[in-house]
Amino acid sequence: MLRTLPQTRSQNLTYRLAGIGVFTLITILSARVTIEIGPVPFTLQPLAVLLSGMILGWRDGLLSQAAYVGLIALGAPLDARAIGTAALLGPTAGYLIGFIPAAGAAGWLVEHGGQRVWQRWLAGVVGIAVIYLFGAVLLKVNTGMDWATAWQSGVAPFLAPDLVKALIAAALTESGRRLFMNNGLQ
Repeated sequence: MLRTLPQTRSQNLTYRLAGIGVFTLITILSARVTIEIGPVPFTLQPLAVLLSGMILGWRDGLLSQAAYVGLIALGAPLDARAIGTAALLGPTAGYLIGFIPAAGAAGWLVEHGGQRVWQRWLAGVVGIAVIYLFGAVLLKVNTGMDWATAWQSGVAPFLAPDLVKALIAAALTESGRRLFMNNGLQ
């Protein structure tokens, strides 16, 4: 049975902030696992994004990703290519911005019907689709690519690995929530 992290006003703010900080850090570290394959690098960040929403809940997962993107906007070189604010103006801008609603969407779907692994996997697939939507649109806009080229370079190479990342996130959600609950991060 999936244990949900309550999102109430009585929840200790310190623990919530700690969870947000932990997942911001996990997203930063997952950017360090980078394989350059074109205008958009392969990273483990989608896994971190999905886990943030699924484990912390939609609000705090979204906030963890907003903190990550906010740090980049302030110039911190925390993106996959360590270029800071420039990452929000280039081909990866949409993917980074998409992390925020993707964590929220995956988290909301898990909170409202993610009792089984396959349901959480579908929530993860929706989160990945949100990342692709923002990513492909801004990839096209920022590079001048046509839609077919944006798809071929910014979505197609990542489909299979990201579906696996969604499955990993779905499988880790319950144990991740238990870990946070047992350590007072609730």
